[in-house]
Formats: sequence, structure tokens, C-alpha cells
Amino acid sequence: MKIRTLAAAAAVLSLAAAPAIAEASLARTSAPVEGESEMGGGSGLLIAILAAAAVIGGIVVAAGSDDEPVSP
Repeated sequence: MKIRTLAAAAAVLSLAAAPAIAEASLARTSAPVEGESEMGGGSGLLIAILAAAAVIGGIVVAAGSDDEPVSP
């Protein structure tokens, strides 16, 4: 019975302390940047170009089929 009481007390304490912990402001500052990376930042354009090429390719394939519809 004592373990159940201790568990209940710990739950009440954590619920009571949660708003105070969440309200505490932890001011974080970023580290200064000395040089830029040459690897990042260009992948968004590459993905957009590949997506546009896929859409155009799909349109060409769909429009290029000369199959006559067969209807009775």
C-alpha cells in the first residue's frame, strides 16, 4: 500500500510542478558562424527540377499514346 501512496504522491508532485517548469524561460543563444557550409541549401532546387521533369514526362507519355479506343 505504501508504494501506491508514493506513486500517487509523485504523480501529484509532477503535475503540480509541470506548469512552473514549462513557464521557465531558457534563453538560448546561437553560436556565431565563422564560415558557411558549401554542401547545404541546394537540394530544394534539385528536387523541384526533378519533380517538374517527372510531371512533363508523364504528360508526354500520356499524350503520346496513339491507341484508338475500342468501342462496339
